[in-house]
Amino acid sequence: MADALKITLVFMFILLMLRRKLNIGLVMLLAGGLLILLYQMGLTSVVSTVKSSIINEVTVKLIVSLSLIRMFELILREHDVLTGMMNSLKALLKNRKIVTISMPLLIGLIPSIGGAYFSAPMVAETTRDIEMSPEEKGFINYWFRHPWEYVLPLYPGILLASAVSKIELHTLISANFSYAVLIVVTGFIFAMHTVHGSVKPAGPLSRRALWTFFPIAAVLLLVVMFHMELHYALLAAVIFLLLFFHYKPLPIIKVVKHGLSPDVILLILGIMFFKEAMDNSGAVRGLSLFFLREGVPVFPVLFLLPFITGIMTGLTVGFVGSTFPLIASFAGTSVTAISFAFASGFLGVLLSPVHICLVLTKEYFKADFWGIYKLMIPGCIVIFIAAVIQYLIFK
Repeated sequence: MADALKITLVFMFILLMLRRKLNIGLVMLLAGGLLILLYQMGLTSVVSTVKSSIINEVTVKLIVSLSLIRMFELILREHDVLTGMMNSLKALLKNRKIVTISMPLLIGLIPSIGGAYFSAPMVAETTRDIEMSPEEKGFINYWFRHPWEYVLPLYPGILLASAVSKIELHTLISANFSYAVLIVVTGFIFAMHTVHGSVKPAGPLSRRALWTFFPIAAVLLLVVMFHMELHYALLAAVIFLLLFFHYKPLPIIKVVKHGLSPDVILLILGIMFFKEAMDNSGAVRGLSLFFLREGVPVFPVLFLLPFITGIMTGLTVGFVGSTFPLIASFAGTSVTAISFAFASGFLGVLLSPVHICLVLTKEYFKADFWGIYKLMIPGCIVIFIAAVIQYLIFK
């Protein structure tokens, strides 16, 4: 019982600090320190925890991967690659319904905070002459931006989930794939009813325009199809783009400096320190024994812990970093259990009133929060039911 109380106290501390908008990495460092105090860990154990969280292959790979993602994103942004992709899709697809959702889908490929505010004007433009409520426009912009977090290795949430659970990234992506598809499918079911006709392309489709799809497609192909580790795939992509766009030394230094963000390094160190503190303090083992002794079913824990944390923080790395070290302790390397926990946590993130994409979308379209929620909740229920079915079939 003591372990359950201590861990509850730590999670309450994490949620409180995140609600105060503190840096996630700093919050996880402080939470790890709180664990050390609550479990009265000795000096040797504390030193071992710090050492194993820093000199750790997983830590290094995550820092390198997230830094390279930032470099990759900056290069694509500087050269209007996403704009080229959108113009290509207009010329290629023409269908207004497909073009409308392609805007948030494409912007969502790049994990940038506030990206929903970039795709919102494009959704507004393609639906300008259609009778559609601000809430439905907001739902389209928000909902179709988010299937990628389930499967795209450019997002830190799924990277961290793979690292903490020790499940191969491509395996977790495959397990989550059905949830990503359902976001798109439910978006069509619960919205888009008044969107018909075609759009006028900005210009003819050219080979040069089609090239804009290559960088992201190449990274996905290397990771998902050829099982290459993400940091190698990203390194190859970044080097290729630097050469292709003829970057000089000073712009290269700018790209590298953008990639090596102190916030990214602090994020990874904080989460890994918390994970090691959970292991070395005995909290994981003690809580696992508590669940077994009290007969607490695994299923509600897999759902409630990440879901509640996701709602409270509005951040995928928030629920993964704070709950997955514990979940992995009793779920082991069960892909089904980890995938279900990830699906549950991200449903919480989608429904979170502090999710920055939702807030920005609501503000741009001057939409009513509850009006957007009325369109989101049925989609979330469908995804949850699918996640439960997948868990029961494959567990």
